[in-house]
Amino acid sequence: MGCLLAIFILIVLAAFFAGTEAALANINRYRLRNQVRLGNRSARRTEELLKQSDRLTSTILLCKTIANIGVASLTALMAINMGGGPALALGAALLAIVIAIFGEIAPKTYGALYPERFAFPAAWLYAVLLRLLFPVVWLVNTAANAVLRTVGVSSNAAASHLPRIDGRRAPPDEDPSGSQSRQRMLAALLDLETITVEDIMVPRSEIASIDLSDDWDTILEVLRTTPHTRLPVCEENLDNIIGMLHMKKVAHDLAHGDLSRDSLALIAREREAYFVPEGTALEMQLRNFQRDRRRIALVVDEYGDIQGLVTLEDILEEIVGEFTSDPSTLHKDIHREPDGSYVVSGTINVRVLNRTLGWSLPTDGPRTLNGVILEYLEDIPEHGTSLKLGELSVEILQTADNAVKTARLRPS
Repeated sequence: MGCLLAIFILIVLAAFFAGTEAALANINRYRLRNQVRLGNRSARRTEELLKQSDRLTSTILLCKTIANIGVASLTALMAINMGGGPALALGAALLAIVIAIFGEIAPKTYGALYPERFAFPAAWLYAVLLRLLFPVVWLVNTAANAVLRTVGVSSNAAASHLPRIDGRRAPPDEDPSGSQSRQRMLAALLDLETITVEDIMVPRSEIASIDLSDDWDTILEVLRTTPHTRLPVCEENLDNIIGMLHMKKVAHDLAHGDLSRDSLALIAREREAYFVPEGTALEMQLRNFQRDRRRIALVVDEYGDIQGLVTLEDILEEIVGEFTSDPSTLHKDIHREPDGSYVVSGTINVRVLNRTLGWSLPTDGPRTLNGVILEYLEDIPEHGTSLKLGELSVEILQTADNAVKTARLRPS
């Protein structure tokens, strides 16, 4: 009974080493770097391990070898005691199947599919094993290099061709072949499946629209001054959308004074509004925009109420950064001051703020700077209130309508 338990434990250990080997080899280094920036201790430990890829690879190979040899030895011992030669042959065949399924294929497949789930907890154990087994690993590597030298292979050549566990993608500061902007774009592309339309949408209160119930002079003023080429058209309130208006369809009539309320409503109804549910991943929404030949969508909640607006340009900016004709402009809601501080609109999306200035404000809670400040204070601050958000000093400059309108942010 004790021998069976020992065999089971060794098979579990073999599966663990095989699975973590696949997980560490397939982990997304860009996402890992982002987890480190967010303060994930397991991610930091994993990143430190991957910097010692040679030692890590040798340690895993050594542990796997010990576990597999232990299983084979105990199985052979049991088989000999139970039935001699025939039992030994049967035991070897069964062991080969069990090791292949439960000690290699299944754990490696799981580790490759869910690398973070497997690698993060294992990193703490490997940090200990690397220290404990360092003398043994060094001795084995030295002996292996000595054997290779006898057949004319140098240790440097052997090391360069040995499979290394160093992650599926090199981090930005370790890839000399590409520019930083290209690496940032690649990292953003990889994150599209984890970011949702809610994270980048224009909130409902900030949506520019035309309300047909407004007086005609107000409607004309919106049409003449809007910087947007497409506008949602509603009646009475934003939840009653009648269609989407493309400015090029009304530009001629507007310039000649021939546009009327009825013709405006008729043109708007030619193009139905496009709705998407909140929680839709950006990767999926990008493909939906391409499939449906649309550029703008209204984000709705489970009750059908409009929560915000997302455009194709918003998704592209998430990948390549802010579009602007003025290279000195950071973002329309961010203004750099001569003293090194930044005056920022409270409605700015936290992800945009982090991306533009390289900061690391939390993105797993409120989506705007105003929301982050209100959550931190659990109150609506007054003008002049100061607080500390991580490494940022924040001074409230303006509040209105129960929200922070502008704030001054200064890196510590």
